[in-house]
Amino acid sequence: MGSRRRAREAALQILFGLDWTPVGIQAAMAEYWSRFAGEPPASVDDVRRHCADIVSAVVQHREAIDRRLQAASHHWKLERMSAVDRNLLRLAACEILFMGDVVPRKVAINEAIEIAKKFGNEDSAAFVNGILDRIAHEQARTTQARSPELPVDEGEPESAKDAVS
Repeated sequence: MGSRRRAREAALQILFGLDWTPVGIQAAMAEYWSRFAGEPPASVDDVRRHCADIVSAVVQHREAIDRRLQAASHHWKLERMSAVDRNLLRLAACEILFMGDVVPRKVAINEAIEIAKKFGNEDSAAFVNGILDRIAHEQARTTQARSPELPVDEGEPESAKDAVS
């Protein structure tokens, strides 16, 4: 497993914990790394740094992310979603909306789908894919409106095996 995937999985677990116990970000990350992280990978510093970037960005932009998720999730209120799906959507939406210069949107979507298969229920991957696809297309249209010289990618997300993170 790559260091970025490991960082995303750690970020998901930290965000999940923050949903249930609203402690500070630093305390939540320290708790995770001391108790739940398992065997540290060779690239532990990269994993921790990328994880911290994701968690901090999600917390910083949470209201905007939640508004976009709510608009894209027809007939589903955020509080009715499973905590895993909700936090995975926040994580991936954050990468799409606020970290697009670092993470291509197709990578963000495909990574979220793969993580949903691991941590979510049998319907999570399709649910996550549908909502993130709507957000990505809306973001592309918004970007296109601001920069008409950029083409809008209207295609379906590539399969996870085609994406590289």
